[in-house]
Amino acid sequence: QVQLAESGGGLVQPGGSLRLSCAASGRIFTIYKMGWYRQAPGKQLELVAEIGKDDSTVYADSVEGRFTISTNNAKTTIHLQMNSLKPEDTAVYFCKTFEYGGAITWGQGTQVTVSS
Repeated sequence: QVQLAESGGGLVQPGGSLRLSCAASGRIFTIYKMGWYRQAPGKQLELVAEIGKDDSTVYADSVEGRFTISTNNAKTTIHLQMNSLKPEDTAVYFCKTFEYGGAITWGQGTQVTVSS
């Protein structure tokens, strides 16, 4: 199994920045892709950004140019640098891994609140 530990959420003013981190442990050799998803109150869960083992990235249109996903050399930790934050970025952010064999692991979620 894979275990995920998320950190870095909090309260920030509009225009500010936050950096989220997600560290994977356990059967990390099975992971081929990691990503961040978010769910705002009353809304569906949506993709924010994903990064593959080849460092290929995918971003939601709503965050393109403002958010950057990255990983460490060991591909065990991902970060989400969030700049120019907007109130509509307020949500619970979840880390997700995609593993060989079809398994998926979700983190516990971290709250991001953008408000003045």
